[in-house]
Amino acid sequence: MRKEAFVGMSSVFALSMIALFASNAMAGDAPTIDTGDNAWLLASSALVLIMTPGLGLFYGGMVRTKNMVNTLWMSFIVICIISVQWVLWGYSLSFAPGGWFIGGLQWCGLGAGAVGQAPSDLYATTVPHLSFMIFQCMFAVITPALMTGAFAERFKFSAWLLLIPLWASAVYAPLAHWVWASDGWLYKFGALDFAGGTVVHICSAASAFALILFVGKRKGYPAEVKPPHNLPFMMLGTALLWFGWFGFNAGSAVAASGLAASAFVVTNTATAAAGFTWSVLEWIHHKKPTILGACSGAVAGLVAITPASGFVGPMASIAIGVGAGLACFYGTTKMKKACGYDDALDVIGIHGVGGTWGAWATGIFCTTAVNPAGFDGAIYGNIAQMGKQWIGILATWFYCFGVTSLLAWFVNAVVGLRPSEGEEISGMDISQHKEIAYHYESEQA
Repeated sequence: MRKEAFVGMSSVFALSMIALFASNAMAGDAPTIDTGDNAWLLASSALVLIMTPGLGLFYGGMVRTKNMVNTLWMSFIVICIISVQWVLWGYSLSFAPGGWFIGGLQWCGLGAGAVGQAPSDLYATTVPHLSFMIFQCMFAVITPALMTGAFAERFKFSAWLLLIPLWASAVYAPLAHWVWASDGWLYKFGALDFAGGTVVHICSAASAFALILFVGKRKGYPAEVKPPHNLPFMMLGTALLWFGWFGFNAGSAVAASGLAASAFVVTNTATAAAGFTWSVLEWIHHKKPTILGACSGAVAGLVAITPASGFVGPMASIAIGVGAGLACFYGTTKMKKACGYDDALDVIGIHGVGGTWGAWATGIFCTTAVNPAGFDGAIYGNIAQMGKQWIGILATWFYCFGVTSLLAWFVNAVVGLRPSEGEEISGMDISQHKEIAYHYESEQA
């Protein structure tokens, strides 16, 4: 009996130890939260959020005084609408497993807890799924806000309210799925976009181009269009964009890692190179450099380095920044004048041209030495990568322009896109909101 009891106890002990080791092994395989990664991603989300009010100041400083409030409002209201739309269905359509074109509906309303405090096994294995979701929400917020600079001073606020959720669902969500979702067709094809050169910048520019063709030119353009009314606000907006862009690009590493540090460095370097290049070009062509030009060049550099930020090194970022300064300077002057469209605050010339250059340059300069998850580019022998980048670029331009044109037609039929001539002359602040940015009172003796 003793022998049998001993054997039985030994068997129980052995089975218990096997179960313990098995459970530990399984726990080791399960995704676990890294607090450093999570802290960085949440901080990056806040950095990207501040970019949208910063964009409002950047755009607002460049419009006429009578349109300042409306310009701020057009950016700020996007935060309110997209933040709710993203939770209800936007995130699911963008990132949930679905097909090659768009995500499924299983994460609508965050999937009854499917998108929660535990890590995701698809996208961000070291942070809560909620952290990844809210980080991506901030990208979805700023993208439509970028468009508002193109049709500034002449777009009905009610039309914008209707357009935002329709556009985010029909344009932004499919494109984000193509590029960043694990089953998206551009992701599988191998077109690289680290932080949104196609998804954010080309997307917003192509959509803005469609909208300005529908809404038409500003009253009195170009003879009656005046210079920016508040350059200090414009520069403050640029500073907030530059500041927030570190979260935009370095945060896209989704980890407090060496890759995040690399993206941070190249973002700053390309931006500085582009801002200086634009100033030199102004000096050559107009005999004087301006703060407006330097800030425009800096934003062009931020745009161009975005798709490449996780795939290139510092020296390549200088080339990308200089290229952005050159391309966007001529895109906002020569190209706009030759084509004759009224892009009020140069969304197409900066985000369209800069995003296109940056996405293409990614295929030239990308290297697995910076990011083993990417590919080597043309200068490292992989010329085919440039072709893949162009497929992504062209697909984005055509899709966003085409679908936004349909949405513009629909919204125009429902509520109209443009206010009356009298409302436009009196100013969008009074006609759309019954408030003004500045109250001037005579001084009392």
